Amino acid sequence: MINDRIKPQTLLSTLWAFVLFNMIFRDLHQLGKKSFIEEIMAGVVNGIKITDELMLFGGFLVEIPILMMLLSRVLRDNANKWANTVASVITLLVLVSALPTADMDDIFFMIIEIMAFLSIIWIAWKFSTPDTIQARS
Repeated sequence: MINDRIKPQTLLSTLWAFVLFNMIFRDLHQLGKKSFIEEIMAGVVNGIKITDELMLFGGFLVEIPILMMLLSRVLRDNANKWANTVASVITLLVLVSALPTADMDDIFFMIIEIMAFLSIIWIAWKFSTPDTIQARS
C-alpha cells in the first residue's frame, strides 16, 4: 500500500511541506471566526498582545518547515538526521506551548502535526547511515 521506494530525503521533505500546509491552514481557518478577527483588530489574540517581536518569532517558526523542505533533500545523512530531529523538537515544543489557549480545531491540527513530527524523527533516525560508510560504497 505504501510506496517503499521513496527516498527518505524525499519523504522527509514532503512531511515538512505537510506540516507547513497544516500550520498555514490552521491560521487561515481561524479567520472564519468573527471573534478572531475582532481580536486581531484589537491587537490581542488569545490574551497575547501581538508585538513586532512576536511576529518576528512567528516568522522564524514558520521558516523552520520551509528551510527543512530544502535541507532534508540536500544534507548528508548524519546532518539530515540531526537537523530534522532538532527542527522537529523545537517546532513541537512551540506547538505544545499553545495548549493552554487551544480550542478544538487547534487541538485537531496539533494532533496531526505531532504525528508528522514523530514520523519525521522516526524516518530521520531509521533511514540514516553514517556518511563515512556511504562514502566508501
